[in-house]
Amino acid sequence: MQRRRFVSQAAAVAVVAALPALAARVIAQAAAAPRTIPVVARKFVFLPGEIAVKRGESVVLEFSAPEVAMGFYCAELDLRALIIPGQVARVPFTPTRAGRFDFICDVFCGDGHEGMQGHLLVS
Repeated sequence: MQRRRFVSQAAAVAVVAALPALAARVIAQAAAAPRTIPVVARKFVFLPGEIAVKRGESVVLEFSAPEVAMGFYCAELDLRALIIPGQVARVPFTPTRAGRFDFICDVFCGDGHEGMQGHLLVS
């Protein structure tokens, strides 16, 4: 009986001792998770049209298009996506330099397509 009590107490001590390390690992994983930014591509605008991120921040742009197929292209950061209605197009990236980077729709989506653009601001 004493042996069982000793074993269960030793197990409880081991669990309590492991909690700070486990908590630190969970916090680190949460901090490392990329920030998700939803972007809607509509005729003939990106919503939001201006996306602000920090240099070194892991980000996932999640594009949707409710109307017709659209494109996303940011030449300076070499980012591209084909956005199909009913699907989510994910573009993960981590900017390494600050600046203002223009993006456009690179799939013809109708009259007004040529003015469909936005800006990615990296601070």
